[in-house]
Amino acid sequence: MDMAVTTIKQHLIDPEICIRCNTCEAICPVQAITHDSRNYVVDAEKCNWCNDCISPCPTGSIDNYRTMPRIKAYSLAEQLTWDALPAELSAEERKALVGDDTAGEAAPEAAVEAAVVVDPTGQTAFNSGAFGASVPPWSAAHAYTNLYGPKAAQKTVTATVAGNVRVTEVGKQAGHDYDTHHIVLDFGSMPFPVLEGQSIGIIPPGLDAKGKPHHARQYSIASPRNGERPGYNNLSLTIKRVLEDHQGQSVRGVASNFMCDLQVGDKVEVIGPFGSSFLMPNHPKSSIVMICTGTGSAPMRAMTEWRRRQRASGKFEGGKLMLFFGARTPAELPYFGPLNNLPKDFIDIEFAFSRETGKPKRYVQDAMRERAADLVPLLQDPNAYFYVCGLKSMEEGVVLALRDAAKNAGLNWDTLGAALKREGRLHLETY
Repeated sequence: MDMAVTTIKQHLIDPEICIRCNTCEAICPVQAITHDSRNYVVDAEKCNWCNDCISPCPTGSIDNYRTMPRIKAYSLAEQLTWDALPAELSAEERKALVGDDTAGEAAPEAAVEAAVVVDPTGQTAFNSGAFGASVPPWSAAHAYTNLYGPKAAQKTVTATVAGNVRVTEVGKQAGHDYDTHHIVLDFGSMPFPVLEGQSIGIIPPGLDAKGKPHHARQYSIASPRNGERPGYNNLSLTIKRVLEDHQGQSVRGVASNFMCDLQVGDKVEVIGPFGSSFLMPNHPKSSIVMICTGTGSAPMRAMTEWRRRQRASGKFEGGKLMLFFGARTPAELPYFGPLNNLPKDFIDIEFAFSRETGKPKRYVQDAMRERAADLVPLLQDPNAYFYVCGLKSMEEGVVLALRDAAKNAGLNWDTLGAALKREGRLHLETY
């Protein structure tokens, strides 16, 4: 009888440098990645070594492995308790772990069969994440990443708050269900080049309940590459804090409350920038379709403002801009007023509100289905790009709306969807 114990190269996430951005979980085609309030972790039983999660990870935290006996692979429960990755075990330690001195070599990565995503009923489920691109548009500018962080020469850079204004209406629910702020950070003489679609990490001051420094929180940049104020070394963020949960219980998010309470002149510790794929095209006549909810509007604002500034220069002929923007009510929609003031020949905007009094619920995917005739030509245009940002719950409905629009127009979605992914034309950033 062969007593050899199969060992595997177990895929793990480094909790020390992970910024909890949810990119890996969102893109994993076999749902092998999950998380709690502390860590993101990988299920060795589900992971099929497709490596789709490697390149989109902004920090490289997911590019870590440990050789382990398959029967003693680190469990999800173990990984969720980690503050740092365990050291690599020696061959002797692996043998001792299984009580057998015949532990074999690591199984070839390619030998692991791909898993099939199924829903709770056992039926094959639609996996919207499988169509998300991990490469940028071919014409995107070069993105600088990880200039500051745990593995960089300088761990953090200090930014100064140059502005903090509320960008949702003040109503009777103000400070309870919604409170969204536009915050401007200035980096002074320290280099911090960014592009539309990138993000940064904010490190809240103080210690967590376990006496350890807080993990960095990720926020998408809401300003274009030349700054919130053109020509200045600054950028802006769109940050929402929730003070009560759905049951009316008090909630105090560490980072969101820290940021929303900042005053002009306050200092903030920043890492990043992050992101090398969710980038806008630079090709002049490229078209952009933006689909977002809530603070998922941040990268869309950055892209729109960069195009607006280019148009104002009189030297740029841009393609079509479309925006599908969802919120519960107009009062909760950031930048509602400024968006309404943009020229109609510059951007085509569809708002979708799901909690307007006396009106039926309407979500961004509903608005997209209504505009299918306008989306189909863009799906077929190799210079049209689609960006989705917001809550994870919106992602499937949005991609299904694109799929159905294509199918109803007689297009082959399998071929088209694969091309959108391969060519960096459909970008999903949900959380």
